[in-house]
Amino acid sequence: MTAPESEPAVKPPGPSGIRDEEALTLLRDGRLDVAGRLVEATNMTLYCSVKLGSRTAACVYKPVRGERPLWDFPDGTLAAREVAAFEVSQATGWRIVPPTVYRDGPFGPGMCQLWIDTEREVDLMRLVKSRNPVVRRMAVFDAVVNNADRKGGHLLPLPTGHVYGVDHGVCFSAEDKLRTVLWQWRGKPLAREAVAVLAKLERDIESGALGRRLRELLTLAEVEATWQRVRRLLDTGVHPYPSEGWPAIPWPPI
Repeated sequence: MTAPESEPAVKPPGPSGIRDEEALTLLRDGRLDVAGRLVEATNMTLYCSVKLGSRTAACVYKPVRGERPLWDFPDGTLAAREVAAFEVSQATGWRIVPPTVYRDGPFGPGMCQLWIDTEREVDLMRLVKSRNPVVRRMAVFDAVVNNADRKGGHLLPLPTGHVYGVDHGVCFSAEDKLRTVLWQWRGKPLAREAVAVLAKLERDIESGALGRRLRELLTLAEVEATWQRVRRLLDTGVHPYPSEGWPAIPWPPI
């Protein structure tokens, strides 16, 4: 079966007018000041400002000490998984995850991610159900990182048409845990662009810088399972189907 044509590229501008490289330096080295807490989040999620020289930006800081224990993920690992998701996002070239670093902060080490101001007029339910090619890339990304919690509220649409994804703490399990609201492409042939990106990811995880970085953030079994998921996508050539042994959709879905 012939794969569909490549999805049209959407070049997202740097959020908050900051290039990714500048944002990473700011997040890593800037002074972090807590402004408040996002109380709807399951784990401790703090809204902060980060300042370095004359540059200031808003960010989200999730300290490891504020992570709730989970039965299916090792304690104290969620922040590193968020950073690993960013590393995979950067390797794809799709910029799905906002700039994210692991750093020390007022409540100890944790994940620090650039805050994204979204397009408030977008209907999230319609976006979730759409055939938007940018969202389709996210579906492929989620299959790679084994995202166990892709809710509609984790999609951050921008006025430019780009869509960021956030909250990747429960990714990269060595067991199949893909749980998402983005099943509209299940069983459909992967786009040619996605196949090319996956082929590059396979090489980068097996013997490149991405693999070395993931081994710093995840267990060896989790890195191997990530490579196997990429290999499986390339072998089948289609978007995955839901697992029969795991809930297909997170709750609540939005």
